[in-house]
This record gives sequence, structure tokens and C-alpha cells, in this order.
Amino acid sequence: LGADLIQPLSWAMDSRGIYYDATQASDLEYILQTTVFDNALLERAGHLRERLVAHDLTKYNVGTTQWQRPEYETARQTVILVPGQVESDASLTFGAPGIRRNLDLLTAVRAANPDGYIVYKPHPDVVAGLRHKGQDEDQAKRWCDEIVVDISMGYLLAQVDEVHTLTSLAGFEALLRGKKVVCYGLPFYAGWGLTEDLLSLERRARKLALNELIAGVLILYPTYVSRTTGKFTTPERALDELLDWRAHNAPTLPYWRKALRWLLKLEMRINDYCKRIRQ
Repeated sequence: LGADLIQPLSWAMDSRGIYYDATQASDLEYILQTTVFDNALLERAGHLRERLVAHDLTKYNVGTTQWQRPEYETARQTVILVPGQVESDASLTFGAPGIRRNLDLLTAVRAANPDGYIVYKPHPDVVAGLRHKGQDEDQAKRWCDEIVVDISMGYLLAQVDEVHTLTSLAGFEALLRGKKVVCYGLPFYAGWGLTEDLLSLERRARKLALNELIAGVLILYPTYVSRTTGKFTTPERALDELLDWRAHNAPTLPYWRKALRWLLKLEMRINDYCKRIRQ
């Protein structure tokens, strides 16, 4: 899973499409559109949300807490987080029919919020040198007030007022934390009445409560496989394993993953060099 090839706990197996592809229906979309969510299921969803937020769990679970929202004369500004994405990612190819570049997103956010305090967070794989920067992403500082690199996403989400995104999972993580989310693309969590959407998708005609979205996304849609037993498990047990992994293994990378990172960076340098030669 990801550039480090970490063994996943959850799998998306979809007979209709896939959750990040907004060009066609998916099993997740069907679940969210048709399921009658009973109280027991909603209670499970609520408990999952509470645990995820309380333990500050996000997609990458990396970074520090050495950042504070602006004070003094900027304290009354709306603080907006714009998470960067890998521009070759399939979620942008199939979920962002308009804007697809990080820089274009930043310029759109600035145009809509001229007085806002905009914080841009480049994608962790880009920061690590495992993926290429977006086109003209070096100009990001022209359109934001601050660029943060090694700050925990969960910590940032607790500090900001809004998240403006194309299709980043950070938007869903912000919803879990009760933040306003503005979508410039069509991620799986958009179109259900919980986000402010600049684009519309007629297939998504139902209005959901947050716990209904969580139940569909985290309980009903994925298949969870335990790293410990290799057998199917529940999201609650998967969360237990993830917390245990973070507590005991997350701080250090195995040697083979360090070697993989080095090879990926070398491949990127070779590809860049070949492109320059061809030009």
C-alpha cells in the first residue's frame, strides 16, 4: 500500500466500479444511496469516528505537532488547509473533471477567499521524494500564506477552520472532525449534503448524516483482513491492530523499505534525466 508497500488492513473490492472513480457508479455509491442504516450500525459508526479522532489517526499517520494557527492581526481570518495531491493519481484522473493541478486549486481557493489564511500541505510522498511535484508547484507560495511539510495531518485538521480539496482523503478526515469541507472535485464523500461542492453528480441524490456516511465508507464497503491472523476481521479490530502497529513499529522503517525508497528515488532521477536528454 502506497510508495512504501505497507500491507493494508482494508481492501476495496467493487463489482460496479471503484470508489474513487466518479465517472461511473460504484458499490460504495450504491451502498450510500440505498442502505437503510439502523441504530446499531449508526452507533458503531459513531464509536469508530470517536476513536479515530481521539487517537489522531489519518491516512499517513506521520508528522509533528510543531505548528500553531496564526495569531494577532490574522486571528480573525478563516484558516484554510489545502492538501496537495500526486497529480498522476487515479483519483484525480477519474474524480476531478475540472481542476487537476495543485497550483490551479490554490489559485481557485485564493480567488474565492482573498482574505483567508491559506495553508498548503504538499503530499507526503512528494515531500519524501517518492513522487514528482505537481506542474509549477514551486510557485505555490504565491497563492498561499504558508507551506507546511512535516506537520501531522490530524493535528492540522484540529487547528484549521476549513479544508478545500480536489479529491484528497483529508477531506473525509476533516468531516470526521466536524470541519467545513469544500470540494473542487468529486471524491466519494462529496454530493451527500455534508460538503460544499463546486461540482454536482446527479447519481448522488440522497442527503446523509455524517454517521451514515461513516457506516457506508468504513463498515459496509471495505473488506478487512487481519495482519495478525490473516483472516477476515471487523473495522474495530483493524483499528486495534493499527494502533498497536503505530505504538510498536511505526517509528522505524525496515531495511527493505529503506532500500525501496532509495530505488524509487533513483528511478525518478533517471527518468528525469532521460526526459531532459530527449528534450
